[in-house]
Amino acid sequence: MADPLHRPPIVRRVSELIGATPLFELARTEGGARLLLKLEQFNPTGTAKIRMARQMILDAEERGLLRPGGRVVESTSGNTGLGLAVIAAERGYAFTAVVDRHAAADKLRAMTALGAELVHVTQEGDEELATAAREEYAAKLAADSDNAYFTEQHNNPANGLGYHPVAHELDAALDGRIDVLIGAVGTGGGLFGTGRELRRTVPDVRIVGVEPKGSIAFGPPAHDYYQSGTGTPEGAAIGLLVDYDLLDEGVKVGDVEAFGTARAVARRTGLLIGGSAGGVVFEALRRLPHAPPGSTIVALVNDGGEKYLDTVFDDAWMAARDLLDLHLEGEIDEVLTRLRPLEDRRVHH
Repeated sequence: MADPLHRPPIVRRVSELIGATPLFELARTEGGARLLLKLEQFNPTGTAKIRMARQMILDAEERGLLRPGGRVVESTSGNTGLGLAVIAAERGYAFTAVVDRHAAADKLRAMTALGAELVHVTQEGDEELATAAREEYAAKLAADSDNAYFTEQHNNPANGLGYHPVAHELDAALDGRIDVLIGAVGTGGGLFGTGRELRRTVPDVRIVGVEPKGSIAFGPPAHDYYQSGTGTPEGAAIGLLVDYDLLDEGVKVGDVEAFGTARAVARRTGLLIGGSAGGVVFEALRRLPHAPPGSTIVALVNDGGEKYLDTVFDDAWMAARDLLDLHLEGEIDEVLTRLRPLEDRRVHH
C-alpha cells in the first residue's frame, strides 16, 4: 500500500521519468528460488529502449554529431523510435523513423503522435520484417541530408551505456543477490549493457540471452518470426553490441511459446507484457523449478502488452497465423499457479 505521505516529484521533462522501474515477483519455488521481472514498461513510452535513445542522442551531442535544429534518423520496429521521438522533441530535433509494417500498428501511430516522420520501406499489407532494407535506407537518408545523424542503434556503443542504470537499480534493490539475468537479444544493448555493468559488482551472475526461433544470432535455421523488436533476421548483420564473450548461454524461443506465455501471465496476474518479453519469461519459468534454493532469477521485461492488443492478445490474429495454442497456455497457467508467491496463493484459494 502506498505511503500516504509520499509526494511524487514534479518534473519538467518526460525524460526525467526514465528509470527506477519496479521488480515484480512472478513465481517462487517451495525452496525459495524466485523469478523477478524487471518491468521496463513503467518507463515513459512503455519500454526500456527510451533509456538508450536518450543516451545515443546525448552522446551524439557531446561528440558534435548533432547540431541545434538537426534531424535524428533511425531504423526501428517501434520502441526505439518512440524513445527517440520523445528525446528529439525535448531537445529540439526533428526525427525520422524508417520502419516496416512488421511493427505493431500502435507503435507507428504513437511515433506519429509524438511528431516523428515515418518512412516505410515495405508496402501496406506486407508483414515481412525488413531490417536490412530499413538500415540501408536510414544510412542513405542521413548521409544525403544536412545536419542529420543516423543513431544506428545496432552498432552504437551508447546503446549499451544507456542500460548501465538498469544494473545499478538491480544491484541496489537486491543487494547484489542476483544469480541469473535473462533478457531478449535484438541489438544486444539491453542485455549486454546491463550484464556488463552488473558483472562489476556481481561477478558470478549468469547471463542468458533469448532470441526468437528463426533469428540468427545464436545460429541457424533462419525463418520468419512475429516477435518484434528482438532477434536478427536472415540478411541482417548481427550488431556489434551482441557480446558472445559475456554470454553464458543463448537460447531460442518460438512465437507460440512467447505469445502464449504473455497471454497466460496477463490472465493469471493482470500484468500485460510484450510478445518478446513473453519469450524471456517462458525461458525463465522453464529454469525456475531447477534453480538452487534461495536463488534469484531476474528477467528483463522490455515493454508492456498494451501495444499488442491487436496482435498477441487477439485470438483471431493469433489463429490466422497458426500461433494460438490454448493447451500450451493452459500448461503455463498451471505452472504459474503452482509457483506463485505464497501471498498470492492465499488470495487465489
